[in-house]
Amino acid sequence: MTAEPGPIHGDPLIIALPNGRILGEVMALLCRIGIEPEPAFDDPASRQLRFTTSEPRLDLIRVRSFDAATFVAFGAAQLGIAGNDVLMEFDYSEIYAPLDLDVGHCRLAVAATADALGQADVGRSSHVRVATKYPEVTRRHFAARGIQAECIKLNGAVELAPRLGLCHHIVDLVQTGATLKANGLVEIERIAEVSSRLIVNRPALKTRPEEVGGWIERFREGIGLGRPSPTQPPAIPSPASGGGSVRRGG
Repeated sequence: MTAEPGPIHGDPLIIALPNGRILGEVMALLCRIGIEPEPAFDDPASRQLRFTTSEPRLDLIRVRSFDAATFVAFGAAQLGIAGNDVLMEFDYSEIYAPLDLDVGHCRLAVAATADALGQADVGRSSHVRVATKYPEVTRRHFAARGIQAECIKLNGAVELAPRLGLCHHIVDLVQTGATLKANGLVEIERIAEVSSRLIVNRPALKTRPEEVGGWIERFREGIGLGRPSPTQPPAIPSPASGGGSVRRGG
């Protein structure tokens, strides 16, 4: 049986969706759980950013991948979808991430120019300059190895930085490695496996538990996990635990 959202409270709930490479996978999942956006969502000429859906109490917004987490963290959206790379970078205490949605698979990795000294050199260095969209993750990763990372923050075309002499190393998402190869880069270290997570605003889960909890269950069933055992209900982690525990099928 499909879980239904609970009683109505105030304005419609909003789900923040990430634009970009995973949107197709995300929309297929939404379709499976009965969420169909209004026609303007698929109209390339439309300038809309907020959309009604087949669910009268649910709207969608479509934003940049990093911004989806920000909208949820600050309560502008009650639910959203974001990669764990984004959650690692921002570590918002206001976000609870109850589900790994098993879409958007890739990895966060360190890459270097083919003619650079590579991994062995990084291991011997006390300082490295890195171009990345993920300065916080990058600093933490290298600091754990006793290396100070000087991060050059870029929002795109990160692979171009070494070719133009900004640095020898980058930290970025890698899916097939084709973009790295095309730009003369070699993956030398994997930082984390990445996939997309359902994220929830903690205060919204407390103030609108039936509605928000109902959608968590719809997503849970949509990825084939079914409902949790009544003897072991999923606990909401404290803010100190960061994004919270993530459940996947096993």
